[in-house]
Amino acid sequence: MTPTIERICMRGNLRLRIFTGILIGIAILFIGIPLAALLIRVTPETLLASLQNPVVIDALCLSLLTAGISTIIVIGFGTPVAYINARCHYPGKKIIDTITDIPVVLPPAVAGLALLMAFGRRGLVGQYLDILGIEIAFTTIAVIMAQIFIASPFYIRQARTSFALVNRTYEHAARTLGASPIRTFFTITVPLAFTGILSGAVLSFARALGEFGATIMFAGNLQGKTQTMPLAIYGAFQGDVDSSLALAVILVIISFVVISIVKILAEKEETGT
Repeated sequence: MTPTIERICMRGNLRLRIFTGILIGIAILFIGIPLAALLIRVTPETLLASLQNPVVIDALCLSLLTAGISTIIVIGFGTPVAYINARCHYPGKKIIDTITDIPVVLPPAVAGLALLMAFGRRGLVGQYLDILGIEIAFTTIAVIMAQIFIASPFYIRQARTSFALVNRTYEHAARTLGASPIRTFFTITVPLAFTGILSGAVLSFARALGEFGATIMFAGNLQGKTQTMPLAIYGAFQGDVDSSLALAVILVIISFVVISIVKILAEKEETGT
């Protein structure tokens, strides 16, 4: 009996489903096994004991503080840039977009070296700051600058997309009713794009929290001053493996929470809620 077209399609769909399932299974195992191995090695008792270690506490507090400050700065400066690039057409716009996106693909070590050549004591700008007694490299300020440099594109790209998707009919209606451009921006545009903006801010915070290469090149690895969690993991791994694992687990938990928040916000944005 000759198979019908429906049966052939069903067989094709079944094979496709099996093939897709195999690919998904491989991907899950490839990512899940290392994470599971990490979590298994750290017991709750070990985690709590490590959290009493001054190195872990200093690194955790410094990371949260600097990542929070850098995220606030990125939002403050990145929001106008994202809005202008989403709504305005001007000469060199593509070049500006490209420059703001470069840190996404630039190796972090190269970014740190570039910051050091610019703001180090003998750097392009740092040599003049040194005359004024201002030192940036290998300070907490350098940590924040490195985080801003690396994390800002994640916010600007997301915010730019969110502003571009806002229905401008509501903005025109507000302007018709007498609202100023600034008032329209804060009362209409920002609320409509808020979900995407918040998603970009969360991603930026997570990227700043996990920054390593640019920080160690530009700020160094000084406990309580420039040693963030990724740097503490690297340093503790040389002798105190338990503290290194505890910090790694904390970062995994934070990463999971961040990804969950971003996915929830993305679903809300898609459904318009």
